[in-house]
Amino acid sequence: MAKSVNQKLKLFHIVRMLEEHTDENHMLSTQEIIDRLAENDIGAERKSIYDDIECLIYYGYDIVLKRGKNGGYYLASRDFELAELKLLVDAVQASRFMTVKKSRELIKKLEKMVSKYQAGQLQRQVYVAGRVKTENERIYYNVDSIYNAIDNNVRISFTYLEWNGNKELKPRKGGSKYEVSPWALIWEDENYYLAAYDSKAGIIKHYRVDKMGEVLLTKKAREGKDVFEKRNPAEYTKQTFGMYGGEEEIVTLRIDSDLIGVIIDRFGRETDIRKQEDGSFHVRIRAAVSRQFFGWLAGLGSGATIVSPVIVREQYIDWLNQIIHTNNKL
Repeated sequence: MAKSVNQKLKLFHIVRMLEEHTDENHMLSTQEIIDRLAENDIGAERKSIYDDIECLIYYGYDIVLKRGKNGGYYLASRDFELAELKLLVDAVQASRFMTVKKSRELIKKLEKMVSKYQAGQLQRQVYVAGRVKTENERIYYNVDSIYNAIDNNVRISFTYLEWNGNKELKPRKGGSKYEVSPWALIWEDENYYLAAYDSKAGIIKHYRVDKMGEVLLTKKAREGKDVFEKRNPAEYTKQTFGMYGGEEEIVTLRIDSDLIGVIIDRFGRETDIRKQEDGSFHVRIRAAVSRQFFGWLAGLGSGATIVSPVIVREQYIDWLNQIIHTNNKL
């Protein structure tokens, strides 16, 4: 049989059709493989198909032959199992920091990692109450640029965006550029945050990555290494509420027993929790004291109160009184 110009691509076509059209419930017979190759102007005989399959198996492809009626060849294993891809699709759909467009594009790519029959099972819909997707299409590229800046030990510049009264995402401060030294990306409360050193303020600040305009790498070396290294990123995430900074304090809380799970979920099993004679518990935590911390604490209701430091308890009471006073004026 005369070889066509596509003959050298035969093995690639066989791999592609096994990836797209086979799984443990769907096979391709030798004749079906020959017919599909012919559609691409590639001639093949049964013996050559047997040799090709053996060659692919030797190379590492897990191709299985199921004998009998309706049998044939199928790709038995892939880089990701179907259950793993379902989990990834669910995570992409539920993610707030990805735009709808980027979510769909990524899911389409994930679908290519299974057969066309299994791809239908990845077209899932995850319902999350009040889910809001970002509208900043640059987030993919921003994350990549930030990692490149960290790898190359340089600062970045960007504009920072905010919503205006017309529901438009516009640059803050008239489009003025921010320049900071990036040190870490942190996932907190369903959002990506950049932890970066602001040399002008001399502190670590946080920026929502989906609120950052185009991120550009500068040629200036990063600063703030000594400041950032004083913080354990994992511990720091626990104590910083909503990525809003504040003075770090060791705070002792008195909590009811039914709130122990809330504390452990937030601060971890190693948290110092001690039972008191009245049946309550005292909890020692390290927290960045801010309005967000007070808001989290208020959400626990009367089951949680601040024991010490006294100044933090007084700040909390003042914060609550301000809210009550403002609402009473309405």
